[in-house]
Amino acid sequence: MAQSEKKRVLILFCGGTIIMKEGKDGSLLAPSKKEAISNLKAIEARLATIADFDIHYVENIDSTNMRPTDWDNILKELEANYDAWDGFVVTHGTDTMAYTAAALTLAIKNLGKPVVLTGSQIPGLRLETDARRNLVNAMKLATMNVSGVFVVFDERVILGGRASKASESRLDAFVSINAQDAGEIRADIHLNPVLPPRRFDKAAFYPGFEPDIVVRTLTPGVDPDDLVFLLQNKRIKGIIIQAYGTGNLPYDFDKFFKAAHDAHVPVVVTSQCLHGITRMKGYDVGMKALKLGAIEGHDQSLEMLSVKLMWALKHYSFKDIQVAIQTNFAGELTLPM
Repeated sequence: MAQSEKKRVLILFCGGTIIMKEGKDGSLLAPSKKEAISNLKAIEARLATIADFDIHYVENIDSTNMRPTDWDNILKELEANYDAWDGFVVTHGTDTMAYTAAALTLAIKNLGKPVVLTGSQIPGLRLETDARRNLVNAMKLATMNVSGVFVVFDERVILGGRASKASESRLDAFVSINAQDAGEIRADIHLNPVLPPRRFDKAAFYPGFEPDIVVRTLTPGVDPDDLVFLLQNKRIKGIIIQAYGTGNLPYDFDKFFKAAHDAHVPVVVTSQCLHGITRMKGYDVGMKALKLGAIEGHDQSLEMLSVKLMWALKHYSFKDIQVAIQTNFAGELTLPM
């Protein structure tokens, strides 16, 4: 490829294991900004053979500390630089990468370029690191004829709205939830042919996320009054319940749902199963919850539902939250026939 034909890729640096160093006590920690950027550049000196690129500093944190305001900072960088670059790579810690991918998926409309999140399980300067492979493949994907938000990790290309971290230590840490992978990394990157190509629509950015939501997993014998008590905290704006199987809740949640409705707190129900799909009309216990006001999450991942609820609370009225939760914005949801 001639120099003039190279794509231009902007790397948005957000920290994570990929640049971390070992502290005196053996734990991994984020180095100084200067050292962190230097560590990233040292992972592979030949990135410029893939694309002309630059690195913009956004954050330098363990992604455990990632907050919705940080998603807004990433969106601000993407919006400010959108027209000048052909694609974007976001280097990010793995713990909350799927949440960030969900946030970018929802908050960017008419996205016509690839935005690729990647990181590593092993720090980039270690001999056995997976960082080089992930970073190189993320850069490659950012130059390809495709649009959307993606996670590149190990041998997988995953749609941003379907990504979930399934292992704390395996190098193939991420999986697609209730969907096929968007692509496979072999000697080359093989993408699903149904993915949308690049396009030249004007992208629109809608930042803003309400952080005060609660996710509660049901266990046998759970007392619904515990959730009623939670509602007394007026800061809580939304609740997600990880119910059993296809979205089943015990019969004694009437008081809770009434209290949530009166407080204008939407309640989204999803399955505890990693690849679970809610089919709440299939059992009387699920049907009753729907009649009481539960919003069915269908086949969306917990990461996507959490972020979508945060985003919807900022951009939709209470009566329209269900519409937002059950709208497929960018491939994150398959509604039942």
